[in-house]
Amino acid sequence: MNLLLFDIDGTLLLSGGAGKVAMERSFETVWGIRDALRTVPLMGRTDPGIVRQVLQENGFPQDDSKIEKFREYYFWYLEEEIGLDRPGKALCPGVLPLLKALSGAQNIELGLLTGNWRYSGLIKLRYFGIDGFFRIGAYADDSMNRDALVPVAMERFRQAHGMSPAPETVFVIGDTPFDIRCGKPHGVRTVAVATGVHAADELQAEFPDFLFADLTHTDEVVNVLTG
Repeated sequence: MNLLLFDIDGTLLLSGGAGKVAMERSFETVWGIRDALRTVPLMGRTDPGIVRQVLQENGFPQDDSKIEKFREYYFWYLEEEIGLDRPGKALCPGVLPLLKALSGAQNIELGLLTGNWRYSGLIKLRYFGIDGFFRIGAYADDSMNRDALVPVAMERFRQAHGMSPAPETVFVIGDTPFDIRCGKPHGVRTVAVATGVHAADELQAEFPDFLFADLTHTDEVVNVLTG
């Protein structure tokens, strides 16, 4: 059985900036920091890693109680922001036909590997109606270090199926160099998709096992992911 671990932002969907706006609103609410993300790159990072960087840059301590309050506001604001009419907000090309095809394939487990907290990821997936496709996941709740998430997902697969997946049957699918890099230490296959902010040549420089401009060629992508 192949375990397919999809990134969310830039791979499955584009929120039109809803996540960024919700985070900036939360930073201002909890710490009074305005335009908190103006110098902080987001794509490929984990949510707690982003919070830590902003707090360090602004001279605030890592206060767990305030970070938890930040999360609560972020989830609340994200529910509001994701529902607004935003330019560019959409599923990425080919995603829905691909998920439908894969969900009907034998010996396939669809999962997530994302820098989102579990609940914020669910908010995004649920808005676009694709949350029901995924049973297994590894999230920023599990580790701030993206490289640590592959073993988490593999362990959840073992718990669900009573057997550990062979590394060559695990695919990490994402749109950033971080997605490709996180799979390398664990011997799993990596699939880069140039639907985010990183061009195809930037992704190819990380030597993914496979590279697609997007996911529109359903049969071709299914053949790779079920091979």
